Amino acid sequence: MNVLNQLTSQEAMDLENKYGAHNYHPLPVVLSRGEGVYVWDVEGKQYYDFLSAYSAVNQGHCHPKIVNALINQAQNLTLTSRAFYNDVLGKYEKFATEYFGFNKLLPMNTGAEAVETAIKLCRKWAYEVKGINENEAEIIVCKNNFHGRTTTIISFSNDIVARKNFGPYTKGFIKIEYDNLQALETVLVNNKNVAGFLVEPIQGEAGVYVPSEGYLTKAKALCEAHNVLFIADEVQTGIARTGKLLAVDHENVKPDVLILGKALSGGVYPVSAVLANDAIMNVIKPGSHGSTFGGNPVAAAVAIAALEVVRDEDLAENAETMGQLFRRELNKYIKTSNLVNLVRGKGLLNAIVIEDDEESETAWNICLALRDNGLLAKPTHGNIIRFAPPLVITEEQVLDCVSIIVKTLKGFEE
Repeated sequence: MNVLNQLTSQEAMDLENKYGAHNYHPLPVVLSRGEGVYVWDVEGKQYYDFLSAYSAVNQGHCHPKIVNALINQAQNLTLTSRAFYNDVLGKYEKFATEYFGFNKLLPMNTGAEAVETAIKLCRKWAYEVKGINENEAEIIVCKNNFHGRTTTIISFSNDIVARKNFGPYTKGFIKIEYDNLQALETVLVNNKNVAGFLVEPIQGEAGVYVPSEGYLTKAKALCEAHNVLFIADEVQTGIARTGKLLAVDHENVKPDVLILGKALSGGVYPVSAVLANDAIMNVIKPGSHGSTFGGNPVAAAVAIAALEVVRDEDLAENAETMGQLFRRELNKYIKTSNLVNLVRGKGLLNAIVIEDDEESETAWNICLALRDNGLLAKPTHGNIIRFAPPLVITEEQVLDCVSIIVKTLKGFEE
């Protein structure tokens, strides 16, 4: 540990480049500590974190209540597997199902695992409850989605980099345009084998694309009319990020299946979950699905603490208020900018669109300059920069960050 603490940023990056698989393209900054909205690099420079580990640290870095839950449970019991009961999982399941308003929770570890679980659950329900012939169920998904990178999930992605040379791909998915109710209805009317509609309430990786008002409400109604499960992937948008506990809450939509991850642990431990009511979840029987680590005592204790922090610190309300402030202040600059088209988002999940094509390096270079000015963010889709700070951010900090962002962007104006 002492040796690691003595590494320079360059030495740390060189180690990763030499010994690690090159499956990421990180911003060149090496972080060693975090607290609240701040992170520090190995040389001690402080930054605002405006990515929040893709919304995993909504509660702020190293929140003491969540960290203490981790430590306390780890000193008693870490893992039993599901071969035995443990004394924390049931408490977590009760807490979380009451928290989100469902009958049952199926615990997993990562967001991609949770999405895979929801797919399996949907298919099993289709055959055993809806009555679709086995192996004929199809699930509707949206173009430009991001639900993970497992083989099944990339099978219905249109991200060329994520898909290329990973085939053959899994069948059973129908891709339609996002935010297009007519496309959804057409498939539902013409295909009786549709089991579910898997959708992000806001497409995060696509560039924080917010659908038209009423889209989710009407999509849910269409699903109900055709006896199709509405499956909400809230791995990134859930747990207060968008100014409500769930992004679907903006339209008072109740999903049939809810997928959670990331901030379910406050970024302290891998925790994900699929929630549904008994009529759906009861198709899962012993042996039909599982995970050695899913539902482990540490994960359960951490998740309870993480959700309590969201509730007790009013993080959804703060995200809503600070998000409005962020967009309002940034729009003052955008009105006169030749560089930035717009800022869009809900709560504290926002993005700016740069006046450039997706193949340009402008957004990347802006993020390098933001880093130099003390704020960390990453581009998505080449010309879009996502801004998603921890939800504990204050008004003073938001205004300071807007000042940094505007100062940086002005340096790129023609």
